[in-house]
Amino acid sequence: MIALRAHVIELVRTRGYEHRDEPFTLASGALSHDYVDAKYAIDTGERLRVVSEAVIQLAAELLIEFDAVGGLTMGADALTHGVSMVSGCMWFTVRKEPKPRGRTQWIEGGRLGVEHSVLLVEDVVTTGGSVLKAFDVVAATGATVAGVITLVDRGDGGGALFAARGVPYAALVTYRDLGIEPITAQTPN
Repeated sequence: MIALRAHVIELVRTRGYEHRDEPFTLASGALSHDYVDAKYAIDTGERLRVVSEAVIQLAAELLIEFDAVGGLTMGADALTHGVSMVSGCMWFTVRKEPKPRGRTQWIEGGRLGVEHSVLLVEDVVTTGGSVLKAFDVVAATGATVAGVITLVDRGDGGGALFAARGVPYAALVTYRDLGIEPITAQTPN
C-alpha cells in the first residue's frame, strides 16, 4: 500500500493541485489559495483504476467491509464507478436534491436497503458537509454506512465528524502530503 499511496499522492500533486494568487471560495464557504481538482487527477481509466485500487486496499486495512459504494454527486461519481468496477460491488449516487419527477428519489443506481453495507467516497473533503449529506440520505434507507474514504482531505474536520457517528474515516491524500495549509473545520454546510 505504501507504493500505491505514494503513486496516488504524486497523481494529485502533479495533476490535481495548483496554487492560485487570488483566493477563491470552496464548497464549504472557506477561502483558499490552494485548488485541488481531484477529478482531473483521475481523468483516465488507468489513473482511476490506480486510485480505486488504493481505496479498496485502504478499506481492507481499516477492516471496512462493503457491498455498495457511492456518495454525493458530482464529487463522488468517478471514484464511485471506479471502485465499483474494480471491486465488483454495487454503486449508487446521491442527488443534491430529490428528483422532481418519476420516483422522486434521492438515490440513483443501486437501490439500498437494510441488507447493504456502504462505503461512502468523495473526491475532496474540506469540512465533510457533502459526505455528511450523503451519509444522512443513505442512513435513511436502512443501509449501514461502514466507512468513509476520500481521495483528498483538505483539513482535519472529516475524521471527527464521522468518529462522532462511529464510522471509520480516512483519506488517501491529506493537506500535509500536498504541503498546504489546512482548512479549519467549520460547521458543515
